[in-house]
Amino acid sequence: MDHPDQVWCIDITYVGLHAGLAHLVAVMDWFSRYVLSWELSNTLESSFCISSLERAMQDRRPKIFNSDQGSQFTAEAFTSVLERADVKISMDGRGRAYDNIFVERLWRSIKCENIYVREYETMAEAAMGLGQYFEFYNHQRLHQSLGYVPPAEVYGMRHRRRSRGRRAAGVKAAPPFAIRAHCGAALLPEVALS
Repeated sequence: MDHPDQVWCIDITYVGLHAGLAHLVAVMDWFSRYVLSWELSNTLESSFCISSLERAMQDRRPKIFNSDQGSQFTAEAFTSVLERADVKISMDGRGRAYDNIFVERLWRSIKCENIYVREYETMAEAAMGLGQYFEFYNHQRLHQSLGYVPPAEVYGMRHRRRSRGRRAAGVKAAPPFAIRAHCGAALLPEVALS
């Protein structure tokens, strides 16, 4: 890979809430680590993954789209979006989480720097906080593997644009995000750099 939009990836992780779980999906450009879109859901149905994929593909298209073999990503409704756009589909082998290492690294960063620190109570609160984090991640967070520049700079964003996530209706903006590189009690300095 030598430029953006060659390969995109998608994955799902959970977000622990005080009263249960939410599921977070993100579409990411492999080359730049730019998060193109994300969405929260209280179910694992494929519709929230399709919605996030369609938002990511509004302006650009990858040549190849990588995912694991989860039912959300193998569903005809999901794969047909890619096929109609003439995007090649690549799926990881069973049990091969490291095939999609870039998005797995995103999950580590977001959980250690945001989710575990903030301890969200509701989906609305999580949506607001994650929206702020993805804005920070794309436009301000320096990545060692990218030469200490943020993903938006590598992706080629000429102007500041928010990643296409959904905010809960009626939620007011919180104070600006302050990075905390703690995961549990252990300080993880590499989290803020890569």
